[in-house]
Amino acid sequence: MIARADWVIDLGPGAGHEGGTVQFEGVPADLAKKTKMLTGRYLSQHQGTR
Repeated sequence: MIARADWVIDLGPGAGHEGGTVQFEGVPADLAKKTKMLTGRYLSQHQGTR
């Protein structure tokens, strides 16, 4: 689960030929604040859920 990780490296902005650049590096709580990013938006909506 991403929310329980010590450190996150989010690659994107897409998959395959469209992705592969570092979009975020840091702790999950900081990524959850990045609601313009798909992963950040997901984390912000699902924090504290199982």
